Amino acid sequence: GGVPPATDLVLGATAGCLACFLTNPLEVVKTRVQLQGELQPPGTYPRPYRGVLRAAVAVCRADGLRGLQKGLAAGLLYQGLMNGVRFYCYSHAEDAGWTGYPGGTVAAGAVAGAVGAIVGSPAYLVKTHLQAQTLSTMAVGHQHNHESISSAFKSIYQQHGVVGLWRGVTGAVPRVAVGSAVQLATFASAKDWVCERQWFRKGSWAAVLAGGMVSGVAVAVTMTPFDVISTRLYNQPVDADGTGKLYRGFLDCILQISSKEGLLGLYKGIGAVYLRLGPHTVLSLFFWDKLRNM
Repeated sequence: GGVPPATDLVLGATAGCLACFLTNPLEVVKTRVQLQGELQPPGTYPRPYRGVLRAAVAVCRADGLRGLQKGLAAGLLYQGLMNGVRFYCYSHAEDAGWTGYPGGTVAAGAVAGAVGAIVGSPAYLVKTHLQAQTLSTMAVGHQHNHESISSAFKSIYQQHGVVGLWRGVTGAVPRVAVGSAVQLATFASAKDWVCERQWFRKGSWAAVLAGGMVSGVAVAVTMTPFDVISTRLYNQPVDADGTGKLYRGFLDCILQISSKEGLLGLYKGIGAVYLRLGPHTVLSLFFWDKLRNM
């Protein structure tokens, strides 16, 4: 507390961007793993990306070391927009005292995440397209073949207008709302819990990191199905009128994945999701908490 919401907007955006720069390679790997074997039964498709480490090596072989930072500019833009708005809204909820009510932290985190997801959706769309692009021999999912972040925005706008920039937002809102609610709620609770038991001193970096690590586990478990759905909706090819060629929407995506890939298809790449979300949760909340104290 004690930090104005406008300041939290800047601090949240800064924290998100710092975390994104360090964890973007894991985001590239996660995107490739989640698109691998799209709408195909398990065991019937080639798997160029097997496990997090081998997938990272495969990305490097196909795209060079720079391939691990594909979509970084779009990722930074997304994190700046989404986290800035998310922490701004959450800070408002704190100031209004809403987080003091039972379930208030969860509700405030969910609403703040949903608003942030809507604002940052165009950047996430472009980020997903760019991170999926690779050599034809290693390609998974639809290849949009954008030359840069600016050409991607321009191409999408020219083909489908402003509405096209928000394609896939129906998957992003529940994804970030669930992730944000669990992240902010578990982070605050875990941090307070370890301090109450005097394992770590209140306000220490160790207490912040402990809260972030617990939060990362919880976020990965609850968010992975929404993350898979979001990646698929954002990356799918579309008709001239902007209609998806593979999925009609959020519910249709769930049904198709579960029926063709099995229920475990919704947890595809959970290892990569945690290895990305865990450090990102720790770093973003650690940076945010310490920037607030400063």
